[in-house]
Amino acid sequence: MEKNIKKPVSEKKIAIIRISGMVKVSRDIEDTLYKLRLRRKYSCVVVTLNESLKGMLEKVKYYVAYGEIDKETYDKLLKARGKKVNGKLKPFFRLHPPRKGIKSKLQYPKGVLGNNKADINKLIVRML
Repeated sequence: MEKNIKKPVSEKKIAIIRISGMVKVSRDIEDTLYKLRLRRKYSCVVVTLNESLKGMLEKVKYYVAYGEIDKETYDKLLKARGKKVNGKLKPFFRLHPPRKGIKSKLQYPKGVLGNNKADINKLIVRML
């Protein structure tokens, strides 16, 4: 008997940062953000891309910034914001608001919402 196992699309690590707050967010969007462990503004998770995650990102693209994180930035993020709870690494990171500000109402490339591709690394460094 084969189970329906979600296979990664690739070995890419995707960083997802919640940009918008809690006000006037519809229930289904809020549920999706909770499933992604993005419960507060400027919280970040790093996940491996798969098919179900692609659908979730498409659903919340007007509330988050995401993109492929490189190894250097991931190491900086772990060093600056990684916390252990009961011997395990916490599944999310709390970040500062970005230095020099952001345009939080506009889609990428004019703002930060949606798929930032490799520019997510610059945003994360500004938020550490």
